Amino acid sequence: MATPAAARVAPARTIRRLPPGVVNRIAAGEVVERPAAAVKELVENALDAGATRIEVALTGGGSGRIVVTDDGHGMMPEELVLAVERHATSKLPDDDLIDIRSFGFRGEALPSLGAVGRLTLTSRRTETDQAWSLGVDAGTVGTPRPAALRHGTRVEVTDLFYATPARLKFLKSERSEVQAVQDVIERLALAAPSVAFSLRTDGRDVLRCETEGADLFDRQQRRVGQILGRATMDATVAVEVERDGVRLSGLLGLPTASRTNARAQYLFVNGRPVQDPLLRSALRGAYTDLLAKGRHPVAVLFVALAPDRVDVNVHPAKAEVRFREPGAIRNLIVGGLRQALSASGHMAAPGGSLGAPQAFRSGLPAGRRPLSPGLAEAAVAYQAPAIGQDRLGDMPPGARAPEPLPSSAAASDPTYPLGAARAQLHDSYIVAQTADGLVLVDQHAAHERIVYERLKAELASGGVRRQGLLLPEVVELGERDAQSVLAHAPELLRLGLAVEAFGPGAILVRETPAMLGAADAGALVRDLADDLADLGEALSLGEALFAVSARMACHGSVRAGRRLTLGEMDALLRTMERTPNAGQCNHGRPTFITLELNDIERLFGRR
Repeated sequence: MATPAAARVAPARTIRRLPPGVVNRIAAGEVVERPAAAVKELVENALDAGATRIEVALTGGGSGRIVVTDDGHGMMPEELVLAVERHATSKLPDDDLIDIRSFGFRGEALPSLGAVGRLTLTSRRTETDQAWSLGVDAGTVGTPRPAALRHGTRVEVTDLFYATPARLKFLKSERSEVQAVQDVIERLALAAPSVAFSLRTDGRDVLRCETEGADLFDRQQRRVGQILGRATMDATVAVEVERDGVRLSGLLGLPTASRTNARAQYLFVNGRPVQDPLLRSALRGAYTDLLAKGRHPVAVLFVALAPDRVDVNVHPAKAEVRFREPGAIRNLIVGGLRQALSASGHMAAPGGSLGAPQAFRSGLPAGRRPLSPGLAEAAVAYQAPAIGQDRLGDMPPGARAPEPLPSSAAASDPTYPLGAARAQLHDSYIVAQTADGLVLVDQHAAHERIVYERLKAELASGGVRRQGLLLPEVVELGERDAQSVLAHAPELLRLGLAVEAFGPGAILVRETPAMLGAADAGALVRDLADDLADLGEALSLGEALFAVSARMACHGSVRAGRRLTLGEMDALLRTMERTPNAGQCNHGRPTFITLELNDIERLFGRR
C-alpha cells in the first residue's frame, strides 16, 4: 500500500551552495525568457553607453542569432572581463539604489546571456586604436583577444538557450518573436528620439528610425509619426501638465481613434518604458466616459519626477515601478489627460471609410466660402416642420434653436467653426457648410454627447432635476433585474430617476430626469437593468454613475429618423461647439466628419 504524501518524511539534506553555472541559468530565466528580453537588455546597455545609433539584426526570430551594434563609448579589455561577471556594472557610481538614472544597473544581462547561449563581446573605446573581443560559451569565459571594430560595441548571441534547451519549447513562432523584438525596439526608440534605430531580420529591413528634428520636442513628434504612422499622429492631442514636481507630457489619441487592443499605448517613467498597472489604470480612468467597452486609447505618455520618488527596482525585467505617492500620480494623470481631451474641443479622428479614401478627416476648416447660388434655398425647401414643439429644448440654456443664419454671414463668421446647417440627409445626418468644405454630423451621436455632458454637470452640482410622471409607470423586469435596479435606487435618484418596488419582479417609475423630456421610462429602465448587470461590482460608485448617465443620455437624445428644421440643426451645431468632448459620442464613435474643399475638387478631377 502506497504511503500518503503527507505522511512521507523527506530524508535530511545538507544545505549547499548552487554551482555558479546553475545560479547564472536561474538568473537568466528571470531576465532573459525570450529573444525580445535579450534584445531589450542589450539595447538598454547601448543607450546607457551613450550610443547615437543602434543596429539590431536577428536570425531565426532571435533564437538563432542576435547582433546588437552601437556607437557608444565602448570598453577596455579588462572591462570586458568584468562585464560578463554577475552584479558588475558601471551604472551605480555611488552604490545608490534610489537615485537611478540609467536603464540597467543590476549587472545580470550579459552573464545571463553567456550562461544560456554563446556570447561574443567586441568593443573599442573611441580614444583607442584597438578593439578587443571576448567570448562566453554556456558560462565558460574566454580571454580577451584583439579584434576589428570601428568604435563602440558589438554584442553577438548565437544559439540562445542551447544550454537550457527546454526553454526553446516555450518560444512562439519566429514571426511572433520578431514582433516582440520590434515592439521592444519601438518603445525604446520612443524613449530615445535622439538615437537612430534599425532592425533587420534574416537580412530584411523591418524597422528604421532616423533622428529628425531641430529640438527634442520636434524629434519626439517625428519619432511618434515614424512608429505609429502619420494618420495616427494626426489623430492625437498634446499633453503637457506639471504639478508638485511631477511632469506629464506626450501625445494622447482622440477617442474616435481608439484600438481594439492596448498595443498602441506607450508609457514611460523617467525615460524608461514600463507596463505599469497604475499608469494603465489612470489611462483607462481618463477615458471612462469616452470609449466603448473593449476599446483602448492610443497614448504616448512620459512621466518625469525625481528618482527618489519612484522605485524602479521592484521587477526583474524593470517593467513595473512603484511610486512613493501613487494616489497623487494617478490624480495628476487622470486630471491632465481629461483636461487635454476637453481642450481638444469637438475634434474627431479621421473617418476615411466612406468611399473617398482619406478625404474625410478630422479638424475644422480654416476659412469660409459661400455655397453656390440656389443650394441654400433648395435645402430650405427640402426641410419639413419639426415633429413636436419641444424641439431641442433639453439642450443647455441659451442653445434653444436660433433663427437660421443668412448664408453669407454663416459662411464667413469664424465664431461658427462647425459651419451653417444646409440640409438633413435621411433624417439622420446634418450637412453644414464650413470654411473650405463641409461637415457631416450624426445628429443622434452629437446630441447624445450634449445631453450626457449636461447630466454630468447637473450631477456634479448636487443632482439631476426630476419631472414627475402624470401616471407612474410599472415596469416588469424579473426578480433578479428588479432587485438590481432597486439596490441602486439612491444613485438613480441622484440621476433624476425615482423608482420603488411594485410587487415581485416589478418596479414603479414615478419621476424621470427633466432634460430627457418624454422619454420611454420602460425602455430606459430595462436598458439600465442590463447595464447594471454588466457592471456588477467592478466599478466604483462614481464610474457606475457615469455609465448609467451615458445610457440615460442615449434615451434622451434626438433620434436618427427625426426630421429637424434648419434652426434646430444650427442650435445643435452651436451647442456642439460649446460642449466638451463633442467630437465623439458616449460610446467613442465620431459625431462628425469633415470633407475639405480641396478633397472635393480632387474627387471631381479639378486638382
